[in-house]
Amino acid sequence: MAGMHTIEGSQEVQRLEHFPVTFFSLGMGMMGLTLALHAAETAYGWGGTISRAVLALSVAMLAVVGAFYAVKAVRHPAAVRAEWEHPVKIAFFPAISISLLLLSAALLGEWPGVARVVWMIGAALQGVLALAVIGSWIGHRAFLTGHLTPAWFIPAVGNVIVPIAGARLGWTETSWLFFSGGLIFWVVLLTLVVNRLMFHDPMPGKMTPTLMILVAPPAVGFVAWLRLNGGVIDPLAHFLLSVGYVFAALVVTQAGRLRGLPFALSWWALSFPVAALTIASFTYAGVTGSEAHLVIGTGLLAVLVLVILMLIARTAMAIRNGEICVPE
Repeated sequence: MAGMHTIEGSQEVQRLEHFPVTFFSLGMGMMGLTLALHAAETAYGWGGTISRAVLALSVAMLAVVGAFYAVKAVRHPAAVRAEWEHPVKIAFFPAISISLLLLSAALLGEWPGVARVVWMIGAALQGVLALAVIGSWIGHRAFLTGHLTPAWFIPAVGNVIVPIAGARLGWTETSWLFFSGGLIFWVVLLTLVVNRLMFHDPMPGKMTPTLMILVAPPAVGFVAWLRLNGGVIDPLAHFLLSVGYVFAALVVTQAGRLRGLPFALSWWALSFPVAALTIASFTYAGVTGSEAHLVIGTGLLAVLVLVILMLIARTAMAIRNGEICVPE
C-alpha cells in the first residue's frame, strides 16, 4: 500500500511538472464567451444573468489554472523555463495577460474599480510579455519555418485587446500605443504565417486548430478601433470586420483537417476567435441597426456555445484519462 501511494504521488508530481502554459488559452476562451453572451444580452435586452453566471465560472476556471501554474513555477522552475525556451509554447505565455485584459472588460460594467486594477495588471504584464517574446524572436535564438504557427499572433497582436477596456477607463494614449503595436505586427506576422502555410510543410496535426486564430486579430481590432474612434463605423472599421469574416470563411474550408485529430489543449484555439467575431458582429449590429449582422452574431454565438461545451467535455475527459499534463 505504501508503495502504491508513492507511485500515485510521483505521478501527481509529474503531472504538475508537465502542466502546460497552453492551459491559459482556456481562460481566453471562457472570457470570450462571457463577453459574447454580454453582447447578446445587450442586443436582445435579456438582462445580465447568463453572462454573470458564466463570468463566475470563467473566473473560477482561470483561478484554478493560474494556481496550478503558479505552484508549477515554484516547484518546477526548470519546466517553466523549458516552455519559455520552446519555439511554439513561448507564444502562449501572453494568454495569461490577455485573459486578465478580457476579465477587466467583463467587469467594467458593474465593477469599474476592480476592472481598473485588473486592467492595469493585465496591460503591464502584456507589455512585458509581448516585448520579451518578440525580443526572443529577433534575438540570437534560431527559429525554423516549421516553428511558425498562427499562435504567434498571441503575443504581438494580443496588444490590440488593451483598448477594449483601456479606452473606456481613460487610458487613451496607452491604448493607442498598444493598438498601434498590435496592428503593425498583425500585418507583419500575417505575411509570415500565410507564407508558411502556403509554401512549406503542413503544421503538425495538434496545431491545426490554431488556424482559427487568423480570425481573432481583425475581429478584436474592429472592437478596439470603435473604442478608440468614438464608436464611429468608418472605412477602417468596415475593413477590419470584413477581413474577420473572410478569414472565418477561409478557416471553414479547412475544417475537414480537424477530423480524426486527437484532442489537445491547442483545440481551445477554436474558442476565442469565434467569440471575438461574435462580439464584433453584435457590436456592428448595435451601432448600425443591421439585422443581418444581428443574425450573424446570433448564429456565431450558437456555434461558440457548442464549441465551448465540446472543449470543456473533451478537456475533462482528457484529464480523467491522463492524456494531458504528460511528457511530450
